[in-house]
Amino acid sequence: MHLYNAWLPPPVAEDTKREKEAFAGVVKSVKDSYNPDDSESVYSTLKWVSVIDLFVKAKSDLMVEDVSAIVEIGLQLFQVSDNKLYAQVRWGNILVKLLNKYRKKLSLQVQWRPLYDILIHTHFTRNTGPEGWRVRQRHFETVTSLVRSCRRFFPAGSASEIWSEFRSLMENPWHNASFEGAGFVRLFLPTNFENQDFFKDEWIRKCLDHWTSIPNCQFWNSQWASVTARVIKNYKFIDWESFLPDLFNIYLNMFEVPVANGSGSYPFSIDVPRNTRFLFANRSVTPSKAIAKSIVYLLKHGGSAQRHFAKLANLLEQYYHPSNGGRWTYSLERLLFHLVNTFQKRLQHEQLSKDASEQSGLFLMQSDRVSFVNTILKLIDRGQYSKNEQLSETVATATSILSYVEPSLVLPFLASRFHMALETMTATHQLKSAVTSIAFAGRSLFFTSLTDFPMDNGSDSYTDLLMISLSNALLGMDANDPPKTLATMQLLGSIFSNMSTVDDDITEGSLFPSFRFSEWLDEFLCRLFSLLQHLEPSSVLNEGTHTPSTSGTFLVEDGPYYFCMLEILLGRLSASLYKQALKKISKFVTTSILPGAIAEIGLLCCACVHSNPQDAIVQLIKPILESVTSSLGATPKTGYGNRATSNASSSRKEKSILSPALETAIEYQLKVLSVAISYGGPALLCYREQFKEVLSSAFDSTSWKVNGAGDHVLRSLLGSLVHYYPIDQYKCIMHHPSAASLEEWVDMKDFSLDKLVMGPKWHVPTEDEINFANELLSLHFDSALDDLLTICQSKIHSDPGDEKDHLKVTLLRVDSSLQGVLSCLPDFRPSSENGMVKEAGTSPFLIAGATGSCVGSTELRQKAANVIHETCKYLLKEKSDDSILLLLLIRIMDTLGNHGSAEYEEWSNHRQAWKLESTAIVEPPINFIVSSHSKGKRRPRWALIDKAYMHNTWRSSQSSYHLFRTSGNMFPSEHVTHLMDDLLELSLHSYETVRRLAAKCVLKLMKRWPSTIPKCVLSLAENLKKPSLPENAVLGSCAVLSSQTVLKRLTTDRKALSSFLLGILYSSHNESQKAQKAITELFVKYNIHFAGLSRSIFRGPAQHADGTEFADLVAEIGSMSFDSTNLHWRYNLMANRILLLLATASRNDPNVSTKVIGEIAGHFLKNLKSQLPQTRILAISALNTLLKESPYKLSADNDAHVDGYKEPKSSLEGALTSIFQEEGFFRETLNSLSHVHIISDIDTASRGHGNSSLQTFADKSITRFYFEFSASWPRTPSWISLFGSDTFYSNFARIFKRLIQECGIPVLLALRNALEEFVDAKERSKQCVAAEAFAGVLHSDVDGVSEAWDSWMVVQLQNIINAPSVESIPEWAAGIRYAVTGKGKSGTKAPVLREKIIDCLMKPLPETVTTSVVAKRYTFLSAALIEVSPPRMPEIELMFHHGLLKELLSNMSHSSAQVREAIGVTLSVLCSNLRLHATCGSDHLQEVGASTSDISAAGSWDQYLVKRASELVTKVQSVSASESLEIPTKQISENGMSSEHSKDDIRWMETLFHFIISSLKSGRSSVLLDVIVELLYPVISLQETSNKDLSNLAKAAFELLKWRVSGEPYLRKMVPIIISLANDPNWRTRSATLTFLRSFMYRHAFVLSNMDKQQIWQAVEKLLTDSQLEVREHAAAVLAGLMKGGDVDLVEDFRQRAYEQASAVLKKRKQRSTVSALPIASVHGSILALAACVLSVPYDIPSWLPEHVTLLARFVSEPSPLKSTVTKAVAEFRRTHADTWNVHKDSFTEEQLEVLADTSSSSSYFA
Repeated sequence: MHLYNAWLPPPVAEDTKREKEAFAGVVKSVKDSYNPDDSESVYSTLKWVSVIDLFVKAKSDLMVEDVSAIVEIGLQLFQVSDNKLYAQVRWGNILVKLLNKYRKKLSLQVQWRPLYDILIHTHFTRNTGPEGWRVRQRHFETVTSLVRSCRRFFPAGSASEIWSEFRSLMENPWHNASFEGAGFVRLFLPTNFENQDFFKDEWIRKCLDHWTSIPNCQFWNSQWASVTARVIKNYKFIDWESFLPDLFNIYLNMFEVPVANGSGSYPFSIDVPRNTRFLFANRSVTPSKAIAKSIVYLLKHGGSAQRHFAKLANLLEQYYHPSNGGRWTYSLERLLFHLVNTFQKRLQHEQLSKDASEQSGLFLMQSDRVSFVNTILKLIDRGQYSKNEQLSETVATATSILSYVEPSLVLPFLASRFHMALETMTATHQLKSAVTSIAFAGRSLFFTSLTDFPMDNGSDSYTDLLMISLSNALLGMDANDPPKTLATMQLLGSIFSNMSTVDDDITEGSLFPSFRFSEWLDEFLCRLFSLLQHLEPSSVLNEGTHTPSTSGTFLVEDGPYYFCMLEILLGRLSASLYKQALKKISKFVTTSILPGAIAEIGLLCCACVHSNPQDAIVQLIKPILESVTSSLGATPKTGYGNRATSNASSSRKEKSILSPALETAIEYQLKVLSVAISYGGPALLCYREQFKEVLSSAFDSTSWKVNGAGDHVLRSLLGSLVHYYPIDQYKCIMHHPSAASLEEWVDMKDFSLDKLVMGPKWHVPTEDEINFANELLSLHFDSALDDLLTICQSKIHSDPGDEKDHLKVTLLRVDSSLQGVLSCLPDFRPSSENGMVKEAGTSPFLIAGATGSCVGSTELRQKAANVIHETCKYLLKEKSDDSILLLLLIRIMDTLGNHGSAEYEEWSNHRQAWKLESTAIVEPPINFIVSSHSKGKRRPRWALIDKAYMHNTWRSSQSSYHLFRTSGNMFPSEHVTHLMDDLLELSLHSYETVRRLAAKCVLKLMKRWPSTIPKCVLSLAENLKKPSLPENAVLGSCAVLSSQTVLKRLTTDRKALSSFLLGILYSSHNESQKAQKAITELFVKYNIHFAGLSRSIFRGPAQHADGTEFADLVAEIGSMSFDSTNLHWRYNLMANRILLLLATASRNDPNVSTKVIGEIAGHFLKNLKSQLPQTRILAISALNTLLKESPYKLSADNDAHVDGYKEPKSSLEGALTSIFQEEGFFRETLNSLSHVHIISDIDTASRGHGNSSLQTFADKSITRFYFEFSASWPRTPSWISLFGSDTFYSNFARIFKRLIQECGIPVLLALRNALEEFVDAKERSKQCVAAEAFAGVLHSDVDGVSEAWDSWMVVQLQNIINAPSVESIPEWAAGIRYAVTGKGKSGTKAPVLREKIIDCLMKPLPETVTTSVVAKRYTFLSAALIEVSPPRMPEIELMFHHGLLKELLSNMSHSSAQVREAIGVTLSVLCSNLRLHATCGSDHLQEVGASTSDISAAGSWDQYLVKRASELVTKVQSVSASESLEIPTKQISENGMSSEHSKDDIRWMETLFHFIISSLKSGRSSVLLDVIVELLYPVISLQETSNKDLSNLAKAAFELLKWRVSGEPYLRKMVPIIISLANDPNWRTRSATLTFLRSFMYRHAFVLSNMDKQQIWQAVEKLLTDSQLEVREHAAAVLAGLMKGGDVDLVEDFRQRAYEQASAVLKKRKQRSTVSALPIASVHGSILALAACVLSVPYDIPSWLPEHVTLLARFVSEPSPLKSTVTKAVAEFRRTHADTWNVHKDSFTEEQLEVLADTSSSSSYFA
């Protein structure tokens, strides 16, 4: 049994035992209501879903057999209802909950294939159904989480099936299918015990190959990271050692941080299509969680993972520092959090299964724990005082968890940080973080101080630390600094939750031997009172009915700490100290009136009363009662408080008013009283007469504020009498076994009934309390109801003002009585069909729960409902403009009708407050201090009681909620129907506040009684049609109709559906803008949530009593959706949209004739030439959805489904043919479509449907009706800038394609003339449409298209290529790309015409054309080649590639820059295609007949490029060198030739750079790496030449190369190149090499061999003494960076050498007073080496640093370049150490500090 249920109030706890049988009953009912033959019966099972959910939330004890039965039925239902998305969402969600909760107890097998089929069928096919995107999105989320929950149940062998299924999708990494493949692998691949045989080393190698095949793509990285993380965690037997360097290198590069003043984000990230990103939800941040999980589970004793992890932390730690924040802070913060969290989980698992894991050698030893904690402490140290709230919070949590693991490391660190924060004057925000981290680690400090862990510096013990923090807490309470005050409250709460009692006696074993608590308490209360006196209320009290009982200040608003702290403190005080505190509090409360702090003071009193009601009531409540009674006695009365008598009206002619001061005082005291008595219980009974008197005088008062305060008191009093609530919650009952002065905390998971953990004591009302409550009800509820009737029936007031006041007070009394007893007043009895009321006990449903004991009776509730019904009529007639009265009335109706909803609200508010459960009161499951490990987290008993109390509140709100939904023949009683009607009327009221509140209540009622929905829909939809209705009624109707409750109902109820739709369409007469907006929004919401229609709607009229035929509805709407009807365009659009929804929803239903669908399709085809642009766009969407039979499509192998279509043509063909054969149809259509293309001057046309300049948001959401899932085109990443931004709409192309496939060649003939005319048109928008139509035709693959190509299309295409116009190139390029796009899921099948199109593009151009046409042809070619699928290229495509390659290589020095760029881009696509084909080619097809000479020529293109480039670099360099010298005139004659040559050479280099840039940007570089690596030399050495264009390209390539990570074989080539560059004669090249090195070393930190590292270090060190000053300084900066993450031995060695060299130099300098013979460069080199050492540790002071800094400072007297180096370095050192200088200066000796002081002018600050 769950702890919360065992701890429920005794009467309720008894009832929970019956929940087991109840659940078995539910299982049976679900089985009964599902009929396997009728797929519609799924809808009837849905009402049980929420009931099952209740049992899960109630944490009931259920039989595992029942659960597994439900899971099996659920999975079956889920698979059966394949088109009913809504049903799948509901069942899927509940299955996920059950599977996750019972995952260890269930034993079942789930097949993965059906789940995959559902995913594909619903989200990855073209014919997505009509469902709105909200439903689809929820459906996707549900299915994916269901797959995740079922993964552990996949049977053996499914891993290899899944891998082979999706591996084929990833064979071409440059196709979007590979992203989907990776997403599916991540989603489906199971890592359970059954499938462990699949994961072998070779699989991991494949995995890493795939991972590196697409560089720099966050989406790709997160898919693979999470797959590998799961494998690492679940399979301990895999040996990861050999893969560690690669893995860690990938992890390091996944964090996008700025390296060496570079940018902090990928310069070219590969774009994942929007729908893939949306489907495989990954926020595009670094997958920190997966990385952390992998790292923690890779650690093992004696493995090298720990070393790698330390290195990773070294490299990343600097980015945690507050001064280095940025976009990356979030992912680093998550990394820290998950590292600590996962580490804790792993330790817990190992401790609980100790014996098994110790033998296997995977167990973490103490030494492993120490090194892990040490590494994490580095990150914590940097991030502790971050300005980022979240990071500093995470750091505090991490410190707290780790302090239980290795206290000897963490706590001294914590203590020193705390002392430092106390000393600092400047950074006050540090104090808050320091206090928080002490609060979080409070418990481990206590444990450690009791077990005598020695502290490093001996003198302080942890107890002292706690005492210091306690006394500092007094200073921390400051009204002007809320965050600090709250942190302090949290600290106090944390400390006192640990102590079993707070007492002064000094005995052995007490925690604070020399701490005087009585003095501390006095001081604490003084501080607290002064804090309360200086509080400023955060908001002005708002007038009106429902002033919150308080307007709390930050103490109450910003978190539960204040009240918790008081409760804990007062609960733990010993008797004598409690008396002392109570005295002071009582004196303070009775003598001061602070209207600004009502809530705070009320809670203070409440805490006193809760801790000890007997004493506190005498000392606190009694004085307040007395003073209120006397104050009220002297005030004027109205006589409304008790009985309405006729004479009351006459006595009030002269209206007397309270003085404001007295009014405020009385209000203050009453409100404090109301909060204070919340937990008074039986102790209040002694004062029952005083309470009755105070209440009647308060309701009698003339002041509305006092009436309101009286309402609070009545509510609170009733609640504290009849409700269940825990008492003595904060007393300590259980002592910790190893230290009696500590409280033992409770672990929820480890709870069982035989282990007696003291449950809470509950307040169960006694008979006297119930009698008193009934008496109060008859005084203020029953009699108030009588008053109301009297006022409404016999008008007793002549003056309307008096009448209003009397009504107000009377309604207030009714309201507060109801709010006080809540659901303790029994609910209405429902009526059933035959008029008989059955006993409630017969329903199978049962959730135990009660707020308190029963008071009053059902009759009382019924009486109230009748009276309120009358009052409502009266108020609407007489006082319909008085919002205060109406709002009160609605609140009363809500409480009457919605039994239990107030409890639900209270629960959800409380849940919000507790969501931020503080780490301060959680003890993690692993505790190495006292070596006790538990199953779950341990919490203090009071916190768990609090949760149990809330659990009871929630149960009581649910206990009667579903009783009547589950049995079909129960109906709401007539009282509820009356209330419902009144509320519906109120929801159309002219005041918005009234409408809103009423609508909320209507919805609650509808949810509880679904049978009332149709009635509401009918009446509200009628409202929309009525012509003369005022605006407010329309707004009110829309507000109710747009709720999900109503929209769900429309899927199964035909009558409601048709009245809803027609209501919307006939509402165009509403003039007001607000009403129009509301109607549009309602319609959009209906679309978004549209969940299809149930079959029952389509059945013929015979079965329907109302006789409305579905076809009639379609016809009626269809007639409205033509242009001819003079409707507003938006209504025309809505009508079209509804038509489409009905068509798609009914498409597969046998009851709907195909004629209807055909007519609809024809209707949309006509709409293509409609005058309204929106309607046209919608028509496009519609046709894309409706045309899908395509009988004329050629099929490769005549499979069965083609034969099926031989005789009957497509069902739509007849209807469509007649339309498009009208004269001039296509010309008009193309013309109107061209208007949709708005080509702006700046060319920023957005892609997708229609253009934003055309549509407002609401209209957009109507037209863009479906979220175009998988059919988004292009299917390959777009990255080529040459294409420009095209306005090519693939949907338009798709219509033409589908139309031809649907109706065959006649379409082509009809289209031909119009097309030819548009191809030659001058306007760009017409060219766009022509390109779309042409692309659609070329890609259609129908019978006869080849003949048409030969007869006219080929000529057209050649005209397009040779046409001189430039501006429409992007559209035509996109058109060609569309026409050659591969068919099939991963684009491997070539369309029929691809060969012919490429062939046509390959024909050489006529000699005379302009360069722009040459560039255009290359652009078209690269567009076509992108779409080719390299792994499966047929022979002929290979020939094309080789032919083109020759042509490109010979044209690389073309004279036009535009052409050169096009050649570079085409070359990169072409070469990467060939390379990828070569790697896969051997698997797929044997080379046949390709002449070997071609292939060998093509094979050597890479060597040719590299060789040629290295020859030309020297030429270009020498040319630019000679150009910079003056060339004497004589030589021109000889140089004439060479200058032409040199121009060619430069052009050739430019093309080469275009090739490099394009291969890096496209993500295709992984197959070309060997070539790119060899071209590193030209890129770096041509950064600065006299030719600006060339240098700019070189710089662009350089920026991209810095981000490229290369693998082992390429590094071997790279390092020698880099080292030769570092020795280059040109100093600019040397400097550029240094820049490259910083990034290069960081990116390859884990994979460079030691050999390579040493060579690079030596090269950089050599540059320290370079002849050029800039190079020297740059080298020093690079070295400082290298030392941060470098290898320890290299760094040590360098540091020592630097120190020795510098000392030697200094010695020599001192010996020779004359100018030294040493060259300046070498002296500078030694100084720079020192400076690099100093700057490599910006925030710490290691032991060697003081000597180095001092030695550096001694060089300050040197001449100029040396001196500035010294002063800069020392100043930088000072700046970075300024925060912590107070502590750090102790590491220096006096003499050293003096030397430092000499170098800086501002010595005083550091002295």
